[in-house]
This record gives sequence, structure tokens and C-alpha cells, in this order.
Amino acid sequence: MSNLQPIKGSSKDQPGLRYPTNGKTIYHRPLNRTKAAELSGASFAYLFSEMVGYASKKIESIQDLEKRLNVQGHPIGLKLLDLLLYREPPRSQTRPLNIITLLHFIKINVWQHLFGRAADGLEKSSDPTKPDEYMIIDNEPLVNRYISVPKDMSQLNCAAYVAGIIEGVCDGSAFPARVTAHSVGKQEEGEMWPGRTVFLVKFLPEVMEREGYLGKG
Repeated sequence: MSNLQPIKGSSKDQPGLRYPTNGKTIYHRPLNRTKAAELSGASFAYLFSEMVGYASKKIESIQDLEKRLNVQGHPIGLKLLDLLLYREPPRSQTRPLNIITLLHFIKINVWQHLFGRAADGLEKSSDPTKPDEYMIIDNEPLVNRYISVPKDMSQLNCAAYVAGIIEGVCDGSAFPARVTAHSVGKQEEGEMWPGRTVFLVKFLPEVMEREGYLGKG
């Protein structure tokens, strides 16, 4: 048989991914690149609006839509945890070992990476019967800034996507929790933070049991 040599065509004639002239893609970029890198607000607004539109297809209720947004955010939280810990100095490259450390990590490090600032508040439930509930507060969630909610869906809070990210960080840190987003801002004239959102973090019983053992130690 004769040895047939494949014909090499130009990259323009070949289907699939197009590569830059220098041959480098996004996968060649170092994970430890500058922390000041930011995404275009217009790009994020377009992408997130498309995500919400996709999630809103064939839904039965607002809770169903929020659940889908939560599920979309969860894997982001898992991967973001690894990325942020990788970027930490070797001495502090350890996962949070208790609930308070984890929540402060989310309030400061995660929020700083995603939104360029820390969250506005962190509180523990004042109800003594609910020691497993904590609240992360954001006065003006970025994800809600670009979404126009119809009147018939006024209870919708698209920050459920961020709640999914928080839940992913908690699960990845071995602190499984259920995280939901709740609108608490009043839609009244003169209200300073009408979009104020509380992310309710409710840890599973085994987390609280382990926390109790650590406290005794």
C-alpha cells in the first residue's frame, strides 16, 4: 500500500475551535493570574439573562425556577472553592475547619472574587431553637441588577443562583447545608436597599453534631 500523507489545510478550512495566532487559549492561562481581572458587566448581564431564560422554560412555579438557578450555581461553588484555596499562600492553604471560619471565608473571599467587595453582613439566627441557621446579607445583589421581574412573579429572587454557589462552597468544604435566597427589602419610595437579600444557610444535623464535639474539645 502506498503511504498517503494527509493534506494540511489552513486553520480557516478546519471545523471546530479557532485558535489565536500565538497558539495559546484560555487553558494556557495560569490559575494564579492577577486577582484584579474583571469580567465585562455587559457580558455578564447578557449571559446571566440567557441562563435565567433557559431555566424558566416549562416551570410550574417560582420555587421551581429558583431551584433550577440554585442547581446551576452549585458546581460553580465547588470549583470556586478549589480555585480560591489554590491561590492562597501555602501557609493558609487549608479548608475551613469550623462553621464561623467557613462563613467568614464566604463573606469575604468568595464575595470579593465574585463581586469585587465583601458581603454586607453575617448574622446568626436569634431563634434559640434554630442554632443551625446563619444569614449572609447582601444589600444589592449584582445578579438582580440586570433582571426585570414580571409583576406576576414578584416573589422571584434570581439571587438563588448565588445561593447555589454558597451551597457548593459549603458542600465542598464538608459542611453540607441548604442555602436559599430571600428578598427582605421593602419596595417603597425612599427605601435605601429595596433589593436587600438574605441568604439563609441551614446546616445539616451532622454538621452541628460535629461542631458540638469540636467545641467540647
